[in-house]
Amino acid sequence: MKEKDPEKEKRKIKSAARMKEIMTHYYIEAKTADQSGKKVAWITSGGPVEPLIAMEVIPIYPENHGAMIGASKMGKDLCEKAERMGYSSDLCSYACSDIACSPINGGPIGGLPRPDMLICCTNICGTVLKWYEIQARYYGAPLFILDTPFCHTDFPEQAKRYVRRQLDEYMDFLEKVCGRKIDYDKMKEVGKLSIEGQKLWKAVLDTATHRPAPLSAFDAFFHLALIVTLRGTAQVVEYYTLLLKEMNERIDAGIGAVENEQYRLLWDNIPIWYRTKWLSEKFASHGACLVADTYTSAWCGSLEYLNENDFIETMAEGYSRIYLNIGIDKMAEIVISLIDKYDADGIVMHSNRSCKPYSFGQYDIQKIVREKRKIPSLIIDADMVDERFFSESQVETRIDAFMEVIKGTSARE
Repeated sequence: MKEKDPEKEKRKIKSAARMKEIMTHYYIEAKTADQSGKKVAWITSGGPVEPLIAMEVIPIYPENHGAMIGASKMGKDLCEKAERMGYSSDLCSYACSDIACSPINGGPIGGLPRPDMLICCTNICGTVLKWYEIQARYYGAPLFILDTPFCHTDFPEQAKRYVRRQLDEYMDFLEKVCGRKIDYDKMKEVGKLSIEGQKLWKAVLDTATHRPAPLSAFDAFFHLALIVTLRGTAQVVEYYTLLLKEMNERIDAGIGAVENEQYRLLWDNIPIWYRTKWLSEKFASHGACLVADTYTSAWCGSLEYLNENDFIETMAEGYSRIYLNIGIDKMAEIVISLIDKYDADGIVMHSNRSCKPYSFGQYDIQKIVREKRKIPSLIIDADMVDERFFSESQVETRIDAFMEVIKGTSARE
């Protein structure tokens, strides 16, 4: 048996075992919902989950399922199956792999539990509209669509009223499907837990401002799961309290996510799920740690718009002004703020052929960052789930060349 590397063991995040327990129980509960009498709702990753939690409906995220499919390296086969079903290879690989799973109960967990309803929020992309319509027809389940206007620069009062009225309709929809009234006292409690969980998640990510960073963006990709799936529950607060404690202990002990951290980078876009370990090790071999990213920080990016004492009223703005629902100039402002906050030496941008809203505009953001912060950037062409669009040799060559630029820039300084 191969001996464990003590250095790698030291850098492992111990809290991960607890998160795996929570997520395992979550999926078991969802898979056995018909036995417990609970209802299951499929919801988009940027959708308002708090009303579901308040109604004791189990939220399931097909996008999370897509990420698991990618990480399990099942994306290629499932995307090819979707193409045989008549779907184009140019479509979102999350959507294609999820749709392909339904008829065969495929994927790493044997398919998702059957939905009693679907909740689609347009704040992340337009693809979800058709994706969720397809799945609603397949399962014969009711679908609610929450439409959030695009926030180019600000969020006018008329847009706020428009989304706020839809939230009332959302509550009515849930009451009709569940056959009971929502408990607004419980909804207030869930709102407070949601904000507390988001603040803790932000505090966890903020620990990477330290040198060496106690966690990397690749770690954050893994630990993100709870703030997405169970936002608004005590479990999230308890888990991120535990994780934050561990991060602070790592800071005190001088334990970094990357041994001998020399360079700090920022990641943009959804992870390349089937190559996170390879990418992490590749950058680490250059002494580089990806200390922050635009993806995981999005789940605490709306805190400034939410009020725990008036959660329902502020949800409209909080769920509309998210990273993928704002203009390029605002996106560039966020990227620059992350560069400054985490003292990044460069930025790595995943040009993700599946996620057009995330990838369109990256060259503009790259240009703005170059002009305002004078730091190098790297664009990696790939797909978040479908391995057919990833070339290891090409990406490796680009990373090596990029890191030589980073090293040269640092040497001149």
